[in-house]
Amino acid sequence: MSEVIWGLGTSHVPSIGAAMDRDLTADPRWAPLFDGYAPARAWLAERTPDVAILIYNDHANGVDLDIVPTFAIGTAEEYRVADEGYGRRAVPDVVGDPDLSFHLLEHLVDDGFDLTVFAELDVDHGFTVPLSVWTPDPGDTWPCPVVPIMVNVIRYPQPTAARCYALGQAIGRALASYDGARTVGILGTGGMSHQLAGARAGFVNPGFDHMFLEAIADDPQKLTALHRDDYIRLAGSEGIELIMWLVMRGAMNTRVRTVHTAYHVPASNTAAGLALLDNRSAP
Repeated sequence: MSEVIWGLGTSHVPSIGAAMDRDLTADPRWAPLFDGYAPARAWLAERTPDVAILIYNDHANGVDLDIVPTFAIGTAEEYRVADEGYGRRAVPDVVGDPDLSFHLLEHLVDDGFDLTVFAELDVDHGFTVPLSVWTPDPGDTWPCPVVPIMVNVIRYPQPTAARCYALGQAIGRALASYDGARTVGILGTGGMSHQLAGARAGFVNPGFDHMFLEAIADDPQKLTALHRDDYIRLAGSEGIELIMWLVMRGAMNTRVRTVHTAYHVPASNTAAGLALLDNRSAP
């Protein structure tokens, strides 16, 4: 069986990747954010899994907005970094794990999750920025193969927080029957509170964000009880991306240990957070 050894919840703000690509991480405007990442990066560098699963949303770069699946999975051998209109990021393309992808697909369908399947898929900042948060200097390749799982957080109605948590639990059950990898890391991405347009453009709610960072480890059911309207009201229209962290959390044990959290406002016009959870320290 495969074992989830850690979970990482992190924002995927595109300007975070741009700051790294332009060597601005020590700039006074960015240093507090990247200083907050340092303990998590050091811990993760000593615990590279055999494979990772990354929960994210596309931003109309790999998937046309005319077709937005509620849940989807990539089954490719490689995922090309998308050109989002200003050139491709100078980071490696992503090596996939088709064997694990098909194992997850079969088990998730049998468990009641009807996923859209992408045999080819370009991945945008929603995918590459979290990889950079994890591994700032990947060289020619990321630390391990990665399986993408996509969640609709753009088109109404988005899946409920409870359904995302249940998907994570199903992923955990599927991994328990998989012999192709000994260790697995899982990333939930997006958020934290932010709103990019409308009357509340620029909205950030640090109180909600800090509550979320604590509850994602110790009381995820508190977060699954929130309706999508609650997420939009409390965290902004794009803050609903936080439901993707619940997929990550659902794949882990009931009890986990918080290794490190970080929070910074603003990264661009977004609250940026990180939660690193150790899945091996508790039954």
